Amino acid sequence: MLKTRVITALILAPIAIGGIFFLPPLGFALFTGVMITLGAWEWANMAGMSKPAARIGYAGLVAAVLFLLYEPHSLVLWLALVWWGICLLLVRSYPTGSNVWSPVPVRALMGLCVLVPAWVGLNQLRTGSFQFGSIDNNLLLILYVFFIVWVADIGAYFAGRAFGKAKLAPRVSPGKSWAGVWGGLAAVSVLAVVAAWLADAGVRDGGLLIVASLLTGAVSVLGDLLESMLKRFRGIKDSSQLLPGHGGIMDRIDSLTAAIPVFALLIVQLDWLTAGGW
Repeated sequence: MLKTRVITALILAPIAIGGIFFLPPLGFALFTGVMITLGAWEWANMAGMSKPAARIGYAGLVAAVLFLLYEPHSLVLWLALVWWGICLLLVRSYPTGSNVWSPVPVRALMGLCVLVPAWVGLNQLRTGSFQFGSIDNNLLLILYVFFIVWVADIGAYFAGRAFGKAKLAPRVSPGKSWAGVWGGLAAVSVLAVVAAWLADAGVRDGGLLIVASLLTGAVSVLGDLLESMLKRFRGIKDSSQLLPGHGGIMDRIDSLTAAIPVFALLIVQLDWLTAGGW
């Protein structure tokens, strides 16, 4: 299994890095759109669509919605913020209330609420006019939101291993703990302080970056928990086997689907990012 994971990572890493950091805006939109469409194919299974035609049809529907939203729409980001607030309630109450969202059409709609704003937010980060301190490189902005998720995950792992007795959501993801959450957020705080210092940002902007990063890190946990809840309800371990040794694409980007639109919305409201187009 370890050998398979390493080989898969060595193949996929150059593709992901090239697609995200070396393509022009339109190419970036197309590349990320393909990734989201593959994620939609996986989501269809989590939604209860077992027939190949239904899964392909759902992926095609999501791709069509992305095409219709080819220019950034801030309304989508606001709706994403509301959606992740709803997800907090769904995860906290599980399995109570699952009868409300268990029908296949409802779970399919949930997928749209997860996948579409993530794509819109990511392209907003790529194409918007960005300025924070001395930094105006959109690619560094994208890298930063990735780092928020990665650092939160690493901090959560070590804090959870050391102090994780009180479980966060045992009926959804037994391995996650409150200590892990606080450890992850502490690590994100350090990341934000370092980023603000490297960007020569003032005290006010540095403080606001810490707050925005903490909110983003917190909501990224919801992205992970939501997918875990759906997989548990569906009775599956991975979203798919598209990535040998790693599961599916959704298993790799679940936290990012929550973090990206919320982070994009926050920095737009802070006037560090304005709408752009590709």
